Amino acid sequence: MNTLTLRRDPVRLTFSKATWWSAWYLLAYLFTGTALFCVALTAALTGAILSITLAGLPVLVAAAVTIRWCANVERARLRPLYPVAGRYREVTGSGVMAQLRTRWRDPATWRDVAYLLGMFVPLFALDLTVLTIWLISLAGITLPAWYRYPHQTFDNGLTGHGVQLGYFPNGPHGHPAWGLYVDTLPKALLAAAISLVLFLLFNYVLVATARAHASVARALLRPPQDPLREAREVLRGPGPLTHSFSPNGP
Repeated sequence: MNTLTLRRDPVRLTFSKATWWSAWYLLAYLFTGTALFCVALTAALTGAILSITLAGLPVLVAAAVTIRWCANVERARLRPLYPVAGRYREVTGSGVMAQLRTRWRDPATWRDVAYLLGMFVPLFALDLTVLTIWLISLAGITLPAWYRYPHQTFDNGLTGHGVQLGYFPNGPHGHPAWGLYVDTLPKALLAAAISLVLFLLFNYVLVATARAHASVARALLRPPQDPLREAREVLRGPGPLTHSFSPNGP
């Protein structure tokens, strides 16, 4: 998780690997996550629909294999943060039914489904919202260089140049209106200064969102942990009275 370390200094955070890796990780999910969601959903629905006949059982097995491949793609994206490897049950026996029982009774398959399908909508909405705000604040910093080029047409038929940061249906001097209409260099510099402050502060939100997304992916795509593992290790190890009952005495 060192890649996504949150620094106290917002300027150092801006130029750190954490900020730009987080932006890339979230942006890539909007495309790869959508593609994997479509592939996994199509495979699962096709297998479920065709499984009502015996001829559809191999399709259901292929759907499980496809879902595992999609999950491995996400594990590869997660590898710079968490080296997560999938652990699936080995197929015992031969034939389609043995494959079907093993793969669809495997909790790892259902954890893949939970991430690829169940978590897609909330993760996509979160990533898109955070990235949109971050990119808008980043674009606002460059406003003095291009504010004069956009051409606006208002509801009252008037036209003008500038950038609307708010609601101006009847032009920069019309009513009703709220916000800042950037049509002069001083206004552009003011908007750029505000955007710079928002950008520096929102980098923390960007990195925190990437950390949260990666944590969800890791929790669902890694092998399930044995809740009794620590107890088993204690039982296997030497007890507190081992030396007291040693054949050689205390």
